[in-house]
Amino acid sequence: VQLQASGGGLVQSGGSLRLSCAAPRSIFSINVIGWYRQAPGKQRELVATITVAGTPYYAESVKGRFTISRDNAKNTVYLHVNSLKPEDTAVYYCNANRGWGTRVLGSWGQGTQVTVSS
Repeated sequence: VQLQASGGGLVQSGGSLRLSCAAPRSIFSINVIGWYRQAPGKQRELVATITVAGTPYYAESVKGRFTISRDNAKNTVYLHVNSLKPEDTAVYYCNANRGWGTRVLGSWGQGTQVTVSS
């Protein structure tokens, strides 16, 4: 199973984007959905998750700037990325998991590139 991320782009420092993650309903309705990112030369890291009940969790590096939400009618999870910094530049991916820090359940898609210029 592969979840599709979209919505990335090139923005200036301080700008905002809304990333979208479309998931099959069979996956969306029973699993935690997480947003991950991988910057050049770095390991992929988890930045935010949202439970089936809608409870969000965030990495310290993005807390207060990123907001994760889910639209159950559209089987879509969003990541609102605000107050962007050059260090947020990365390819952003989404995947299902069983909770923060657990292994992912699907294969990795192409992701969506977010580039923040200073």
